[in-house]
Amino acid sequence: MTEKEIQETSVPDPESQPKAATQGGDVTDVDYSVFTDSQRRYIVFMASWAGFFSPVSSQIYFPALNTLAKDLHVSNSLINLTLTSYMIFQGLSPMFIGDFADKAGRRPAYIVCFTIYIAANIGLALQSNYAALFVLRCLQSAGSSTTIALSSGVVSDVATASQRGSYMGFVTAGSLMGPSVGPVVGGLLSQYLGWRAIFWFLTIFAGAFMIPFLVFFPETARGIVGDGSLPPQKWNMSLISHLKSRKSREEGVIPPASASKQKLKFPNPFQTLVIVFQKDVGIILFCNAVLFAGFYDVSATIPSIYNELYGLDDLQVGLCYIPFGLGATIASIGNGKFLDYNYRRLAKKLNFPLAKNRHTDLRNFPIEKARLQIAFPLLALGSLSILVFGWFLNYGVHLAAPTCILFLMGLTLTGAFNTISTLLVDLYPTQAAKATAANNFGRCLLGAGATALIDPMLSAMGRGWCFTFIALIMLATSPLLMIVIRKGPHWREERRLKEEAKVGGEGALRSEK
Repeated sequence: MTEKEIQETSVPDPESQPKAATQGGDVTDVDYSVFTDSQRRYIVFMASWAGFFSPVSSQIYFPALNTLAKDLHVSNSLINLTLTSYMIFQGLSPMFIGDFADKAGRRPAYIVCFTIYIAANIGLALQSNYAALFVLRCLQSAGSSTTIALSSGVVSDVATASQRGSYMGFVTAGSLMGPSVGPVVGGLLSQYLGWRAIFWFLTIFAGAFMIPFLVFFPETARGIVGDGSLPPQKWNMSLISHLKSRKSREEGVIPPASASKQKLKFPNPFQTLVIVFQKDVGIILFCNAVLFAGFYDVSATIPSIYNELYGLDDLQVGLCYIPFGLGATIASIGNGKFLDYNYRRLAKKLNFPLAKNRHTDLRNFPIEKARLQIAFPLLALGSLSILVFGWFLNYGVHLAAPTCILFLMGLTLTGAFNTISTLLVDLYPTQAAKATAANNFGRCLLGAGATALIDPMLSAMGRGWCFTFIALIMLATSPLLMIVIRKGPHWREERRLKEEAKVGGEGALRSEK
């Protein structure tokens, strides 16, 4: 891949470039990525592990809330404010790091995030006043929350549209294990070792991630290394890549030309907002935010309702999250495989070329339909599960009933999340980190608002009608997704033509100079 081709990766959708398609076909004869299958599996595994830190850092904190309020001599409402601030930063920080990752590379972005995250956890373990807790929780969120956006970017770097569903499923599985694992680990640590042990555990866990990351994880950003064949700048190499490069030089082997030096600028969060206000993407992000808000409302109300109804302590409540997380993990992996199957099924039906590890021109392919067809049954079942969950709690049914419903809820709603997240990466393959940051921005801010409203809603409407209302709001997003299926390809083509005209105009200006 030449330097000119690398520069062309700044175009929002390289899979829509006319030059990428063969005459009369939609697949080029150039490999999408030089990474082997085993290397890709390792890269996606590390991205999934990184994405685990954000939700687990949020959920592991829940069992210690009462103890923290007592030790720091503050009210429960002030402690709950640290949950809201965490979610706000969870939505805002990826807007900065996502843009930085698309320009500077995935490795530097991960290193910056985990440095902030580890420092914040050490501070949280040592602090003894509320102001420090509040500020450091914001920093902890800023460091960990961007990893989900970065993980989506990594998948877009190494996987084509036909493979993306499965890889996104594995990445999402890591991030959605947090709601089940976090409360259990947090309950155990808080109960037997004290709340400070929670943050020391997260510090050690993050350090355990960083060691293999620094040694083995390669740079994958296509704007830096192209299809993976170009070496990044020396400071951006993994230890193993650096040793291989030095050995090659000692043996007299001339390495490929290094990636061109890019002038790094301060991350521009407004580029993420530009993505938010695209017609199709705006609708998709709104629907996903509504689903996430309902999902988070259930998760946030379980501790208080289960304690009130069934008299469970913190550890027992944490164990009740296991079916929730188990369903979410199964859905992430299974739904990813099903997304790839539906892509291939529709491609064969439309006589659209299929080729593994090849650039694919999606201009003539209804990718919105291929992805969102899977979302409708999952959305319907997920909404129904929330409705049933609410009425089980309303009538005080045995603990086993609502806990089993949590498994179905995790299974269906997670599948819907994964479907929409995969479509976002399909629409912005070279800006996947920014697109996922836009997704985080919408769903975390709406989720923060939803958690602030859920207690007044429960008091005013009762458990049954409150969760019925949430289920109906979620179900009401189905017509909006239908609009995306019908209008999405046209809006996508409009966006592509505008971008081509913009790139052509900039090229003309440069040639005049």
